[in-house]
Amino acid sequence: MSTVTQARGRSRTAERLGVPVLRGHGLFVAGNLIDSVGNGMLLPLGLLYFTDVRGLPLAQVGMATTVGQAIALPVTFLAGRLMDRVGPKPVVVWANVVAAAGFALFLAATELWHVVGVYVLVQAGINMYFTAQRTLITHVTEAGERRAWFAFTGSLRNIGLAGGAAAAAGALTVLGQGSLRWMIAVDAATYLLAALCFAALTTTAPPAEDAAPETVVDRKDDTRRYLLLVAANIPYVLAQAMFSVLIAVYTTRSLGLPASAASVLFVVNTVIVSGLSTVVTAQVAPSVPRRAVAAGYLVMASAMGAFAVPALPRLAFTAWVALVGATVLFSVAEILLGPALSELSVSLTPGAARGFTQGLYQFSWAVGMVAAPALFTLLLAAGPLLPWGVEAAACLIAVLAAPALKAPNRHRRRKPR
Repeated sequence: MSTVTQARGRSRTAERLGVPVLRGHGLFVAGNLIDSVGNGMLLPLGLLYFTDVRGLPLAQVGMATTVGQAIALPVTFLAGRLMDRVGPKPVVVWANVVAAAGFALFLAATELWHVVGVYVLVQAGINMYFTAQRTLITHVTEAGERRAWFAFTGSLRNIGLAGGAAAAAGALTVLGQGSLRWMIAVDAATYLLAALCFAALTTTAPPAEDAAPETVVDRKDDTRRYLLLVAANIPYVLAQAMFSVLIAVYTTRSLGLPASAASVLFVVNTVIVSGLSTVVTAQVAPSVPRRAVAAGYLVMASAMGAFAVPALPRLAFTAWVALVGATVLFSVAEILLGPALSELSVSLTPGAARGFTQGLYQFSWAVGMVAAPALFTLLLAAGPLLPWGVEAAACLIAVLAAPALKAPNRHRRRKPR
């Protein structure tokens, strides 16, 4: 579909809202949404199932989960190599099948080493999926709409996560702990359904001049630039993990707020990101990705400062205002950073969308998510201001690095030697 045809197929309202052309992309949208529902059900179910249904000790289950996720880290590179051979679509399909198998085996897991094994499978599926998903977007959409698609799929992900978590919470409330086995089975089925949606896609690799232009930038320069992107992504990964891991502990133990406070902040975040990602990306965010990254990290550093305010002496009374304000800033930063970093991950260098580079980029996500719980809980134990200060400093360093995240000039010629 040409850009002109796409423009005709999009209403003025959709254009103002930054929503990409959805016609012909129903299966892709459904696959992304269903996969996210499965992820959303995972968050509240995993530990609860093994502790309440299987009767395993919480601390040991937590350790087994971490070990399983750590073992699955190299899968990002294996998925990248596989993607170079068969393309992104089969990798995304098999990623969902592997995750479904992991969840199905929850039902047979009764010992701690079983927990390690099933989380290796589940995390392997997740790592495979996100290694190939960004490149798959370049195979099913037009180049000019990619950041809009990254924003839109980010919205879908938040909607799916919220829907999955809400479904799990509702089932537990209405049916009690006895529903956990059924929910595990349903979760496995959602991943199989997502796999079917992705398997039915028609994909086309981008033209050579779009995927790997014949630029004459030195390969070492390409490698350095991409490694800088990977490093610049880590503060964003840690911020994402921080919001999901640290908020509940910080609000209850450091600030003395009720346990419901974290849920309120999660809802605020989900509503903002789900509802505003596309319009902010289209109408507010800088059009140049590296500038959007710089702006996003400035806002994220401000959010970290706002989160820290109630922990300052004699400022505890500001807790709710500061936390809600910080969550709004965090959400805006997430909208600015997510699509821009994803766009750079597939376009920064001529080979950015290939398997090894995507595996490397996803490895930063996998490592960050595994390391964040231990890192931030240790910092919080040392002082309630430390986690926010460390993350704010990392964001400001990323701001300084952002100007170097510039794609090579396609028209530059090799200098004679």
